[in-house]
Amino acid sequence: MSTPPAGTTKKRMLSRHDYLVPLPIPTGRKPSDVLNTIWRKNEVFLDVGSYSIGSAVMTMWPSLMVVLAMSFFTRNLDSDFSQGILILGAVILGVPTLILIQGLFREVPLPVRFNRQRREVCVPRDDGEYWIVPWETVTAAATQQSSVSQAGKATMGLLIIGFENPDPQAKEENKHFSLGFNCGGGTTAMALWECMRSYMEIGAEAVPESRVGVAPYEETQIGSIITDLRKGNLLGVLWGIFCITILGTYLAEKLQDLKLSHPPDLSYPDIIEWSKPLPPEQWAKRSPELEDAIAKRNAELAMQAERELA
Repeated sequence: MSTPPAGTTKKRMLSRHDYLVPLPIPTGRKPSDVLNTIWRKNEVFLDVGSYSIGSAVMTMWPSLMVVLAMSFFTRNLDSDFSQGILILGAVILGVPTLILIQGLFREVPLPVRFNRQRREVCVPRDDGEYWIVPWETVTAAATQQSSVSQAGKATMGLLIIGFENPDPQAKEENKHFSLGFNCGGGTTAMALWECMRSYMEIGAEAVPESRVGVAPYEETQIGSIITDLRKGNLLGVLWGIFCITILGTYLAEKLQDLKLSHPPDLSYPDIIEWSKPLPPEQWAKRSPELEDAIAKRNAELAMQAERELA
């Protein structure tokens, strides 16, 4: 499956596609794990998961608050209208809520593991199978779609990472696999992709630490508010209350803890062995093509930085 080279951008009236690889050259963005996709990180491998129950809650919660607010403030003006808003809200949010509840009872999908010492990626598949994919064959693209309505312009986007089955005898339906991250596309998707690219090309220190699991109390939603209150940081307290009540961050945090307090691991015997550290002299090296591409891209980014400062 051929894709345009890294750095290619295709724009249309209401869409944009940024092709980030191949080859995995720098995007110029700082790595940012906006969806808590980093589940496990060490000097050998990085586990990345696409399960984010928290982001689903934070997408639905503001809509619920809008419905409840509209119903509350119109109850004395027109009770039928107020009740109609509640019914409409239940219809709109009912199906997503059922899908969310169903997701709470399903097992968390296994993560994709990026091994920087071997420069390979382990991609778990169905029925206990997995692929070992060369890092430089991975594809990635940031897609962004816009729609225009009476309410204005709405933009949505994804980061899509693709993997090719290394088995040349694989059936057509088992040749390709992709992960999608609902991060908004554009520069946000590039920053998320940089978490994986920077880990593989720079090292573990170049990407954020995992925030999956139960956080210390002072880093939780309530703990942060109490800390700000003790420090007299009124703005921080108000922001925390806003996040909990309007954005639904407290519920998102608790559901995320419920499902990812102990993220699943890859327990295949071969992958346990594959995930062990290697002596530095056995580490895989970049291809000459990637070395040249990264050097050219770094030169371009340096020139862009100089122009911005001028």
